[in-house]
Amino acid sequence: MTFPFHKYDDIAAFYRDYRQQIAEAMASVDEAALAAAGALITRTVAADGVVYSCGNGGSAAIANHLVCDHARGVSADTGLRPRIHSLSCNVEIMTAIANDVNYAEVFAHQLALAGRPGDLLITISSSGDSENVVHAIAHAKENGIASIAITGFAGGRSAALADINLHVRGDNYGVIEDVHQSLMHVLAQYLRQARMDPALVAARKF
Repeated sequence: MTFPFHKYDDIAAFYRDYRQQIAEAMASVDEAALAAAGALITRTVAADGVVYSCGNGGSAAIANHLVCDHARGVSADTGLRPRIHSLSCNVEIMTAIANDVNYAEVFAHQLALAGRPGDLLITISSSGDSENVVHAIAHAKENGIASIAITGFAGGRSAALADINLHVRGDNYGVIEDVHQSLMHVLAQYLRQARMDPALVAARKF
């Protein structure tokens, strides 16, 4: 049985149960994997590698939002100049690859054009089984590009293929995507505050 478990006639009751589902999903994230992901992003940025993100649908929105928070956000007060790029944001190149090659290659093909060893790929996929996401991780693995897969449901092939899997245990797309967005924010804000003068951390808005 998946959430919602029954029909609701009261939005407040639905909200209370949805809120509980988010709390349980957030608690399910492996903290050692989260620490490893944070360290990998930190190393990539410090080495001037490029961080690529990708996803479909709502996950594409998170991948695009990641660019803002991991570039502009992380650069504030830190002296860092992160190079972050979403493979989900350019409709022209995505449709060209989909039309000329295959939709399953829209991310992997971009990575083949721009990615270099030492870069990092972050994929966001609730199912973990989207073909274009799986192909991108496979390309990264074969070409010296590290990978972090942010997944939900059963994790799919992404969970097994990626170097690090941040898995959210949940069975509702909204809940999973909400926690994926939170993980994106946690990683960016942690990296930022880690490089800030301690006196500034409490004085700044995050």
